[in-house]
Amino acid sequence: MVKGAQGIRHWGIELDGFTAGPSNSIADVAGVTVGHTTLAAGAIQTGVTAIRPHQGNLFRDKVPAACCVINGFGKSIGLVQLQELGVLETPILLTNTFSVPAAAEALLDLALSENPDIGVSTGTVNPVVCECNDGYLNDIRGRHITKKHAAEALNACSQRVEQGAVGAGRGMSCFGLKGGVGTSSRQIDVEGHTHTIGGLVLTNFGRLESLSFAGVSVHDLMATSEGTAEERGSVIVIAASDLPCDSRQLQRLARRASVGLARTGSYFGHGSGDICLAFSTGQTIPHKPEHLTYQRQALHEDALDLAFRAFGTMVEEAVLNSLICSDTVTGRDGHTRYSISQWKSEIIGRFGAHGDRPSL
Repeated sequence: MVKGAQGIRHWGIELDGFTAGPSNSIADVAGVTVGHTTLAAGAIQTGVTAIRPHQGNLFRDKVPAACCVINGFGKSIGLVQLQELGVLETPILLTNTFSVPAAAEALLDLALSENPDIGVSTGTVNPVVCECNDGYLNDIRGRHITKKHAAEALNACSQRVEQGAVGAGRGMSCFGLKGGVGTSSRQIDVEGHTHTIGGLVLTNFGRLESLSFAGVSVHDLMATSEGTAEERGSVIVIAASDLPCDSRQLQRLARRASVGLARTGSYFGHGSGDICLAFSTGQTIPHKPEHLTYQRQALHEDALDLAFRAFGTMVEEAVLNSLICSDTVTGRDGHTRYSISQWKSEIIGRFGAHGDRPSL
């Protein structure tokens, strides 16, 4: 992580008129925590990032969830059942493409240790792991991530969310520059109550020539020898909110991830795996309810527009934060991805020349 880098707001640039949460991170949603395990040694540049929706037993108290596959060039696990049943029953792990099985093993270990009845007197469990291909910087064929590394990320979860070239983001590339993990949050008011929407992104997509920084094209300011000829990357967006949304509403929210990604310059190319998973902590769904019918709160559809607006620019900010907070990394075969932070003054100068960006 670049020392002192705390995201685009610390460059004096704001994308909209929404208020961010206290830490401007996904952990502003009460109960949500994030942890990383990072491997950084020569050709090994990879890691695992864990997101816990709440601190209890997630298999016993599931959360409403949904996913949106914008472009399906991906190898995630657990999304089919999540989409069918509309619930999340394990933490979410992010890692590189070939480490998905190891990460899933760690989630199985956690769920089985907490729930002795799984596979005996109740059903199985649905681990959720999402991935991007970090093979440009990382020796991905070596499969250096083990279930121990994934367990360490789960155990490291806290409200302090580190951004940049950490965890699963260590070996990722974004717009031909150093990508990684980025996060942001927004607070919205619904009938006098403040609710929070938080997001975390794993960025590994985009062509340098397409990069739009807060509405301003900046690619010509950066001369690197490590460009990208095609859109052959991926991005995972994790959205959390304390709004009382059901799975269908969360899927509607997840679709709006494409709005924020497009603002940064993504066009979701053929070889790009672009996925958003959204969950709500506003209420939990018991694995074994006392009664087969129970009451749940529901957000009225008319309240979703405000959430859609906030979510779009939040995703945009999280992507830019993943760039700003990443340091330059050299990995496999001497491949290098440069931090966008070295062009900070040039970018700020160009943005200032275009005036303040209007609120959406």
